[in-house]
Amino acid sequence: MQGPRTASGGHAVPMLRSTAAVCTTLSALAATSILSGPAAAEPYSTTPCALHRTAAHHSEGVDSWNPDYSHPAGTIDAVMVFLSFPDAAPRTTPADLTADHFPATSRYYAQASYGRFTLRPHPLTHWLHMPRPSTAYAMKRDWDADDRAAYLHDAFKVADKEVDFSRYQVVYFVADPDAPGVDSDATKVINLDTPMHVDGTDVRRVVTVFEKHPPDRLVLAHETGHLFDLPDLYHRPVDGKGDWDTYVGDWDLMGSQFGLAPDLFAWHRWKLGWLDPRQVVCVRGAGPTRLTLEPLEAGPGIPVQGTAGAPAFGLGHGVKLALVRTGPDSVLGFEARGTAGNDRTSCRQGVLVYRISSGAESGGGPIEVVDAHPHTEACWETSVYPPLADAPVALGETFTVPGTGVTVGVEDRTPSGAWTVRITQTVSG
Repeated sequence: MQGPRTASGGHAVPMLRSTAAVCTTLSALAATSILSGPAAAEPYSTTPCALHRTAAHHSEGVDSWNPDYSHPAGTIDAVMVFLSFPDAAPRTTPADLTADHFPATSRYYAQASYGRFTLRPHPLTHWLHMPRPSTAYAMKRDWDADDRAAYLHDAFKVADKEVDFSRYQVVYFVADPDAPGVDSDATKVINLDTPMHVDGTDVRRVVTVFEKHPPDRLVLAHETGHLFDLPDLYHRPVDGKGDWDTYVGDWDLMGSQFGLAPDLFAWHRWKLGWLDPRQVVCVRGAGPTRLTLEPLEAGPGIPVQGTAGAPAFGLGHGVKLALVRTGPDSVLGFEARGTAGNDRTSCRQGVLVYRISSGAESGGGPIEVVDAHPHTEACWETSVYPPLADAPVALGETFTVPGTGVTVGVEDRTPSGAWTVRITQTVSG
């Protein structure tokens, strides 16, 4: 589910479907529903700082991959199906709506994965007509299960006449944004309790897109993150009052699609398989440990700003994430954030500190940014949460993480733009 609200080209046309029946019965669960438990998988990280996957929905555990989710490696094909309704004549075209999201979404993931993952869209070029008025589906953020199931049943039925779903790992159902019953706040990933069996394949998840034209920035990238088992990192007030973005502020796409620095945390890149084991360091034992952290956005051949102000190359294979174990299901993460790539509009740069808990649910604070400057804020006119906009530890600063006995000092920057840090544990983690 998405957070709070404040030229396409070269896309292939979907392949025609093979004859198959669409299931007429389904039960849908919202993206925040709890699954039955962690799926068995081979562990892919054995470092002492790797958290175990728990039964929490979208657990931040990294010792295994949940095979119920698509792994974002290589190329994944996504079909975009455009749905119109009898109570409205579309004022936009499928090409317009495709351009709202692509190539921006693919570009985001290409940069975040250092080129290891390509999201390839296959948009239809025409509208498919739903059998009922848009108002009949009662779309809203907390969608009634029966209304949601009726919408998906009708959408699959009309799309199955033209789309071979066996060819795609991602399905986007994009509704006419001008239809009277379409609620832009209802965009979300829907987990199917009983998968749709269509074209010889099981479809377990669908992204239902109800965005206005033009849409929220990076909203489709956020929803696609859920398809890869990433949790919501924003806080949703139970009583409808209070702050939304107090967990991570601007610092990860899964916290807000509006963030000034929306690149995925290094922890998420590790979880998704985009960091090599040697790029993650587990700091253990009392006493100081000195290491060099490369800017998170730096990849092979990707320029970042060096200390002289000019673009510097040659980074991309060094350490991206330092970790300190703080409990059975918790660690502290340390990563360097700059002003390039997906973070080019970042408010501040430096070493970002955050807590990770593999037992916390999606939306329940599985990652929380630690504010190194708790008495100040920054970029109040553009930040989604100004108190955390200046959270990183800046060059020359030293910061002790409250309640941990762990201190991080940012000592220097290399000519290439990497950060020299010192992490000290006064209490062994």
